[in-house]
Amino acid sequence: MDYSTILTLCGFSLLAGFIDAIIGGGGLIQTPAILFTLPQYPVPTLLGSTKIPSLSGSLMGAFQYSRHVAVVGKFIAPMMVMAFGASWLGSWTLTRVPNSFMKPFALVILIAVFIYTLTKKDFGQATSQYVSARQQRIRMWTMGVGIGFYDGFFGPGTGSFLVLGFIALIGFDFLKASAHAKLVNAATNLASTLFFISEGKVLYAVAFPMAVANLSGAFLGARLAILKGNRFIRVFFLLVIATTILRFAWDLVQ
Repeated sequence: MDYSTILTLCGFSLLAGFIDAIIGGGGLIQTPAILFTLPQYPVPTLLGSTKIPSLSGSLMGAFQYSRHVAVVGKFIAPMMVMAFGASWLGSWTLTRVPNSFMKPFALVILIAVFIYTLTKKDFGQATSQYVSARQQRIRMWTMGVGIGFYDGFFGPGTGSFLVLGFIALIGFDFLKASAHAKLVNAATNLASTLFFISEGKVLYAVAFPMAVANLSGAFLGARLAILKGNRFIRVFFLLVIATTILRFAWDLVQ
């Protein structure tokens, strides 16, 4: 594998980390890039090789947000544990059953999310509702299991779904939702990373340089999101959702 190939993948990974740290969706850039650049390798190995960069970016994003945004620690830690277990189960399930039905299902949800966010101007602009501690616990833990399994089983759009869930179900604004989403996404990425490593499906010569690039992009993206605030993140959220919709729609018509 020549250096130009690795540098190209690192460029895509840098951009993926940047976008993912702001609102999620970095996999829409990083995954197609490695699939098209290294078509000679099996798809599971290529997908496994993107998990280490994704994990690095998630950890950097989580660290940056945690320094500036208060998190609900007593609930987020159990949520991360549940998401970790659910993601591992999702990855295991993926190796045994097809996941083709997920794209149409996710496409419908994403279209509804896009329309709702576009028309509701104040969505995610401020903490919008009071949710009791008991309801926060139930909703966050349910999200951890459901979205964690989705991430391990299918993946694209996980970060955006987490942000949406924290806003719609918990009442967070975009900035606080992004901070919590990165913590949970780090847990799901860790589970998938360990799973693919245990299966021997990682190209370390590609994964490690991409991890450095993704981490760097995540640092810049998180800092920019913190600096610009909720309105900026909302615009990014709509762009990522729109891109995800187009990607899924394109895949379905092929």
